[in-house]
Amino acid sequence: MGYTNPVHEHVETILKHEQEFLARRSYAERLGDATAAIVGSLSFVACQLLFVAGWVVVNSTHVTAIRHFDPAPFSLLSGCLTLEGILLASFILMRQARLGRRSDEREHLMLQILLLTEKEITAVIGINRQVAVRLGLGEVGANRDIEQLAKETSIDEVAKSIQENLSGGSNG
Repeated sequence: MGYTNPVHEHVETILKHEQEFLARRSYAERLGDATAAIVGSLSFVACQLLFVAGWVVVNSTHVTAIRHFDPAPFSLLSGCLTLEGILLASFILMRQARLGRRSDEREHLMLQILLLTEKEITAVIGINRQVAVRLGLGEVGANRDIEQLAKETSIDEVAKSIQENLSGGSNG
């Protein structure tokens, strides 16, 4: 059996999760993402500016043979741009909400990994303390800091402490 690079393995796992997340998107989410990608580009801004400038030229000068269909102050243009703004804001908010949900999923996964890691490290420290005592390194096994680290961490107590400190900091 060949050597598997752990970094490569983790990158592959993360990539797999991201691809699964993207594949779970609904048609509306895919459309919203595509729209947000287009309107978030400099090309879109340039096209918008050219469109508005063209509209103004067509409706305020005699350079073109086109009849003025939206004279100044360009209320039809204003209405169209307002509607476009509402639709674009909606697409962007939908995308941000979806990305927020994905961020929450990542945070939950990270919390689970960190909790598991804490348990594993606590177990390893406990084993190392026992090994140190058996090897005649009693002072290492009896070290108060190491002894404290070998005890299981109460996640509820940590969360309560954080809440107390945060609420205490916001009052003052």
